[in-house]
Amino acid sequence: MPPVTLEPGSFRDKSSRVFYEGEKVYRALSRQALAHWNLLQKTSFYPAFSRQGKIVPTHQVSLEVLPESMRDSWEAVLQHEPIPFLSYPYEWSFGMLQDAALLQLELLMSALQEDMILKDASSFNIQWNGIRPVFIDLPSFIAWTPGHPWSGYRQFCELFLIPLLLQAYRDIPFQPWLRGSLDGISPEVGSRLLGRDFYKAGVLMDVLLHARFERRYARTTRHIKKDLLKAGFNKNMIRANLERLSKIISRLTWNTARSHWTDYPNTHSYSSGEEAAKRQFIERVLQEKRRHLIWDLGCNMGDFSRLAAKQADYVVAMDSDAQVIEVLYQKLKAEKADRVLPLVANVADFSSGLGWLGQERKALVDRGRPDLILCLALVHHVAIRSNIPLEEWVRWLSRFRSELVIEFVTPQDPMVEQLLRNKDENHEDYTTAQFESVLSRYFIVHQREAIGSGRRILYACEAK
Repeated sequence: MPPVTLEPGSFRDKSSRVFYEGEKVYRALSRQALAHWNLLQKTSFYPAFSRQGKIVPTHQVSLEVLPESMRDSWEAVLQHEPIPFLSYPYEWSFGMLQDAALLQLELLMSALQEDMILKDASSFNIQWNGIRPVFIDLPSFIAWTPGHPWSGYRQFCELFLIPLLLQAYRDIPFQPWLRGSLDGISPEVGSRLLGRDFYKAGVLMDVLLHARFERRYARTTRHIKKDLLKAGFNKNMIRANLERLSKIISRLTWNTARSHWTDYPNTHSYSSGEEAAKRQFIERVLQEKRRHLIWDLGCNMGDFSRLAAKQADYVVAMDSDAQVIEVLYQKLKAEKADRVLPLVANVADFSSGLGWLGQERKALVDRGRPDLILCLALVHHVAIRSNIPLEEWVRWLSRFRSELVIEFVTPQDPMVEQLLRNKDENHEDYTTAQFESVLSRYFIVHQREAIGSGRRILYACEAK
């Protein structure tokens, strides 16, 4: 039997603990969490959302799956359907965070109708199955006590609302903020960033007044929670707040100038013949066999990600340009695609392990080994724009022990000439001969094809 391993990011909730046995995902429950789980199963919203894929499919299993050393500490065990590939809010596009926020509110409103509520509002409680957000933290559903407020409001503002307002109203990307602080953007910080937008929806009440309230009560000796309970919150008050937030978030738009890469299909240096030859090469490789997981690094508009999805169980499409990932996400939504996960990720600065001991949120490269990596028209950006040595880059790719389709754009290509034009550094080692020498040290090259004029060369390889 595979060994049981604990999920490092699951320790903060005292009522449950996630653990793994091979590919299987389990969650141990405390006595109190088991009581809430029993209530949840009796509701009508839970099975409905589960059937729709909005809540991770889950069932209770025997305590026997727990190691003997853990059985005295827990009352029950749930088994969750595995998520194809873990991602975090600092890797999502604007539309992804927006849809995740709306799912959180939708679940909360439905739960409230049946006297349940979500005890928190962390964006980390949502994962993705392709372009469908999925709620995964079932112990967050608890019985609602009449008179109690929604305790997750502040967290919802920090991890959903304020990041969305920042991008919608200021065109400031939220990804670096959320990556830099796993707790999100506080109302105090949000008030400094959005103060001039006080007249826009969501800013005055949920940011500025929210921050003022926190400053006012920061040094008080009064028991704020008891004061709130005395005030009394009925369902209608909570529901009205949820509906208000849902309306604000659903109407947010990110209006920004198109980036260079959103226009890439019209500005790249391929001829139509070269583009067709490239596609045919990649199709041949994809059709050799079906893969479980494919990574498309520097995916741009995702044309090859969608092509790969026809021959794979799942594709993770990554690009550092949040705008192209947003365009791709909306396109995938329209197509109702469910096997491509688009992520904002810079290959020269991948998400590292974060949180407590650097293990609470996994590094991107530790969340699953791809069977095939697509690395198309990317090497020149890594080597020239990011100044990462060719050997470092190729050696890093080889660590996954995966197949690789990689495209080398030669120094004679207009795109490379443009990158080199204003570079002071010497890039004399950026040559076809040097690249092939490095590639052969770490990979076995099965196919090599120079397309069109020969300024771009495709390689199909496997790690040594």
